[in-house]
Amino acid sequence: MKKTIIHVFLAAVIGATVACTPTVDTRGNLPHPEDLAKIAPGKTSRDEVQALLGTPSSTLLYGGESWQYISSTFETTAFFKPELKDRKIVAFYFDDAGIVKSITYKGMEDGKEIVLVDRETPTAGKELGLIEQLLGNIGRFSKDGQGGGLGGIGRH
Repeated sequence: MKKTIIHVFLAAVIGATVACTPTVDTRGNLPHPEDLAKIAPGKTSRDEVQALLGTPSSTLLYGGESWQYISSTFETTAFFKPELKDRKIVAFYFDDAGIVKSITYKGMEDGKEIVLVDRETPTAGKELGLIEQLLGNIGRFSKDGQGGGLGGIGRH
């Protein structure tokens, strides 16, 4: 009887694990290829790009004005953290007159992995232990509020 219950429990756990189908979530705004084909460098204006494609995901003003349309696809399985599966970027670069100068297409292979540094900035001062903190507060407080510490704040 115990073996049957264990087998049923294991089968349920394995079945639940196998049955967890990943959820695919697309985020961002990637223009349709037909709309992209209507944009010609040297001819299409900034206003025409926005009318065709909508508001860009990101805009940059340094190094010449550019607009980026970014789309990312994430896959989530059960309770695990979403995993980035694909990213596509279409960037439009404009000249000073607001006309499309060039268009670039980038994917995940063009991205760079950023490694975050996990360090703490040292601060001035002494780090007190628990005993030092407790002993340091002796005599700082009084019942009538005339001593130092919190009781004397705001009184003259």
